[in-house]
Amino acid sequence: MRTLISPWALKRNHGRIMYWLVFTLVAALFTLVFVVPLVWMLLGAMKTAPELARNPPALLPESANAGAFREAWDFMDLAKYFLNTVVIAVGALLIQLAVQVPAAYALSKLRPVLGKWVLGLMLATLMLPASALLVPTYLAITDVPVVGVNLVNSPAAIWLPAAANAFNIYLLKRFFDQIPTDILDAARIDGAGSVSTMVRIVLPLSRPIIAVVSIFSVVAAWKDFIWPLLVLQNPEVQTLSVALQRFEPDTPINLMLAGLVIASVPMVVAFLIFQRHILAGLTAGSLKG
Repeated sequence: MRTLISPWALKRNHGRIMYWLVFTLVAALFTLVFVVPLVWMLLGAMKTAPELARNPPALLPESANAGAFREAWDFMDLAKYFLNTVVIAVGALLIQLAVQVPAAYALSKLRPVLGKWVLGLMLATLMLPASALLVPTYLAITDVPVVGVNLVNSPAAIWLPAAANAFNIYLLKRFFDQIPTDILDAARIDGAGSVSTMVRIVLPLSRPIIAVVSIFSVVAAWKDFIWPLLVLQNPEVQTLSVALQRFEPDTPINLMLAGLVIASVPMVVAFLIFQRHILAGLTAGSLKG
């Protein structure tokens, strides 16, 4: 196996010291890049507005004010937008699983005609910038083909485009490819149809990757901003990310930071709890016999 540093160099004291020194510096740098903004946001929420306006700014608050979180919750009525975001995220998860799992199963195990072309075209959409898809997707949402329904200000405006996620379908298909065909053939011999085989055989074996796709779906729906800003124009149905942006001009900066912390906490906690499942699902490539 080729690596940047040869095993021979790592056996030498000098090489081993340099390796761990570089590794520690790089790890510390990346940790600072990702953690410092979160820490600054949390500490800023506990400062007063005059403290935040100081130049140069102070790192720690003079007197930590945890009441800013409660004040921000009441001032911006975050409970309503929190509920809206939960509804959007849960609905996006359910519709994505309902569409993506059968699609990946069909491409992996049923081998439809032109299946490789379909998969290739789906993966080609990953090469397009998200901004290039905003206008055609918005036009489709304002006048849904065939049914002619306008979904603006409806959660379905978020759910339906989210179902067409080529990356998730690819992850699912790659995992399904590792399931031995002999197991599925045995189920068919016993009289199971394609749907029954998927539900009773494939899905129980695919819990790791389904957990990963579920986490990705919820996180994407929770943190999305541009698309909800376009299609959720009614303040009563907006998500946290859109509502916080709308409140920004008239809200004290410390309360705004407190609102951002509140909006970030669920996803940070979810990552800390499920990080092992994410890594296990992404690296799962075989089945134990």
